Amino acid sequence: MDNPDHIIRDVASLRAIYGEPAGAAVSKEVDHLHPHYQALIRASPFCVLASVGETVEITPRGDAPGFVEIADAHTLLLPDRRGNNRIDNLRNIIRDPRVTLLFLIPGVGETLRVIGRAEISVDPALLARFVVNNQLPRSVLVVHVDTCFFQCAKSVMRSKLWDPAMQIARTSLPSNGRILEDITKGEFDGAAYDKIAPQRLRDTMY
Repeated sequence: MDNPDHIIRDVASLRAIYGEPAGAAVSKEVDHLHPHYQALIRASPFCVLASVGETVEITPRGDAPGFVEIADAHTLLLPDRRGNNRIDNLRNIIRDPRVTLLFLIPGVGETLRVIGRAEISVDPALLARFVVNNQLPRSVLVVHVDTCFFQCAKSVMRSKLWDPAMQIARTSLPSNGRILEDITKGEFDGAAYDKIAPQRLRDTMY
């Protein structure tokens, strides 16, 4: 693994291994939200948001299906709900508007990738469009679409992501409180954190 001769350092070397994309891999990419791609977005309750800046950031976003609104064939609206206030992606977008969204749909193998440029809006009228339980989002990302395409089901099939038999019991893994307590070498009360976590999540969902 440490042999520098085995590290790929240029695109030409990559192409020598992978070849050129062709057929559906190229034809599926468009510069707008095709009606079929819109249908996938409306069915999705979960997406991953990636951005670039001083660091590369990626965060999960989720809500009822269709929580990402299609303003038109070139624009998506993504409400930013209550979270941990780290604003990692938002800080990046201030510096560099480039973003990627990856949409997942439960039970569906294909995913949808949308690449574009985002702006952070706090327009009161726009925020009001996304009120849930009388709670407004903190802001709304206005994503101007540059390119959009579906990705085949191979990765989901290989991972068996939607197979109920592959589900893992949360109790088989370290709890969030245990993680925090161990990372802070006991400065964090993990048991107390875990005890109030379910109610805290319910109270701060929106």
